[in-house]
Amino acid sequence: MQKLKPITGVMFPIALFALLSLILLSVSRVVLTLWQIDHITGWQDWASILLQGVRVDVSTLCWLLILPSLLLALLPTQGFLGQIWLFILRLWLVAGLWILVYMELATPSFISEYNLRPNRLFIEYLVYPKEVFSMLWVGYKLELAVGLIGSVLTLYLGWLLSGYAVRDLDAPRWYWRPVLAISVVALGVMGARSTFQHRPLNPAMVAFSTDPLLNDLTLNSSYSVIFAAKNMASEKNAEAFYGTMPLDDIIETVRASSGRPESFMPGDILTLNTNAPTVEGKKNLVILLQESLGARFVGGLGGLPLTPNLDALMQEGWNFTQVYATGTRSVRGIEAMTTGFTPTPSRAVVKLSKSQTGFYTIAGLLGRQGYHTQFIYGGESHFDNMKSFFLGNGFEDIVDLPDFVNPKFVGSWGASDQDLYQMADKQFTKLHQTGQPFFSLVFTSSNHSPYEFPDGEIELYEQPEHTRNNAVKYSDKALGEFFAKARQSEYWKDTVFIVIADHDARAEGNVPVPVDRFHIPAVILGEDIQPRQDDRLASNIDMAPTLLSLIGADNTSPMIGHDLTKEVAPEYQRAMMQFDKNFGYLTRDKLVVLQPGKAAIGYQYDFSRQTLTPSGISEQESQRALAHALLGGKLYREGRYRLPPQTDQQQAMAVSH
Repeated sequence: MQKLKPITGVMFPIALFALLSLILLSVSRVVLTLWQIDHITGWQDWASILLQGVRVDVSTLCWLLILPSLLLALLPTQGFLGQIWLFILRLWLVAGLWILVYMELATPSFISEYNLRPNRLFIEYLVYPKEVFSMLWVGYKLELAVGLIGSVLTLYLGWLLSGYAVRDLDAPRWYWRPVLAISVVALGVMGARSTFQHRPLNPAMVAFSTDPLLNDLTLNSSYSVIFAAKNMASEKNAEAFYGTMPLDDIIETVRASSGRPESFMPGDILTLNTNAPTVEGKKNLVILLQESLGARFVGGLGGLPLTPNLDALMQEGWNFTQVYATGTRSVRGIEAMTTGFTPTPSRAVVKLSKSQTGFYTIAGLLGRQGYHTQFIYGGESHFDNMKSFFLGNGFEDIVDLPDFVNPKFVGSWGASDQDLYQMADKQFTKLHQTGQPFFSLVFTSSNHSPYEFPDGEIELYEQPEHTRNNAVKYSDKALGEFFAKARQSEYWKDTVFIVIADHDARAEGNVPVPVDRFHIPAVILGEDIQPRQDDRLASNIDMAPTLLSLIGADNTSPMIGHDLTKEVAPEYQRAMMQFDKNFGYLTRDKLVVLQPGKAAIGYQYDFSRQTLTPSGISEQESQRALAHALLGGKLYREGRYRLPPQTDQQQAMAVSH
């Protein structure tokens, strides 16, 4: 420590406490990992946990210490004001150290109970201090004692150490202080972000395993709780926006509106229902999720002449002409296609803390039926928390940009769509050779601002080169090349494909829910798929049940979407759309819109002209829309959107693969 002080100068207290904290957090991580050694599969797990763990710790400490570091660079350390400031600094350092230590001490008992580091549950329990303390006193006396002793020692020794750290501090001369302050802030911000990418460090960025506990061990518990608190602040409650309805009434209305209330099953998974497949056998499933491809860019749906390859596919496959997205962001499209979850005014479940494990996905369902489950993306899969959500909810395998060898073109969002489809073809070929059925979600990115794609691949639709319309045209070319190759492959005859957009490019308009900006293409293809034009009103939440039926998969799940391989009467056809804080429930004859703090309003929607005309609504129509608007939030908060426990047969099947 004596050698550290001359090097760090006035920043010695910060450097000393940061180094001490870094050591303590690393030791805690090693001990916790040794305790959970049964989860470790190889040295790679150790490397990821320890190295990425240091990264998380550095980021945590930068967030904790950036403000006192700035103040230490600018404020005096001598005289009466200097002594007041140093006293405050000591309180800050000791309090920060205590929080870090206490959270690590609380971690073993939390892992024992939940198999994860402290998270949102830890915060939720703080709302009930009387009940929680009573529970701890009865069942966790040893843990309470350890926490108390650890806290007392940390506070006592930390206070002594802080006194030593601030003793005889010499502040730099006045003209050096601004330079030091700027340097401290710059280093602190870089350390806190821990990346030069679009988004700062987050748990998905360091996730590496399908075992949620291993991913959590990479974090520290203080970071885990703070991240959970940040996410909880983003969980908007639909009831606060649209009004309330008893849960029993919500479920009754949703079941009645499905057109098949007899398929729902009793139990605490309130929307659990069973749907027998229309096809026998096990086919592979591939979802080709297209970035920002609204119907207005698709020639075959009356849009711009940008998609000749998709237009041709729409004539060759099962083409849906009236499918509507649930939202305006990619994570909302991913949410709909992989979970069948209804949209809410909160963020998509891909990014919410309570859905990171144990949440229903078709990957989890198919994994139980012996499928290999996979996500392929040309960019960094940690973006929008995709990696963390997928690994925690049934996806075994993630292929993203670091796995691409010598891609043809890499832009701001990753490898080009051509590179993506070439990788997909390689993966499908390899998986098909194993004889195990597979499910793969392939997510494109070339049609995303700033619209980068390789030169010379297309005849430009317009100038300048890097526009959305040109990017759509390039993405369509890549799609056509993929299907030309796929048709010659061995996996073609055993695979069902769907090409569908996540959302339109930009939802805008002078109405509460601009329905035309939610209209997206959707076409199902495969050797056994007969050409068909389907004009039924549908949503992307209907696609997962339909696809499961087409590949012969048993579907007992909480999804409320329609299986479109079966008849759906016009009165039960609907689409749900979340447009910022507004919720739209579209049927064949009416759009009902819910807005925060206002009465529900209605419109007649002309599907051919894509226009809205104000119209009255009945109480029944209003209540039906309200039930569906509230459903997702209710199921999410109560943890009721999940698969039922596995049967012995399902467990045996999963183990055999």
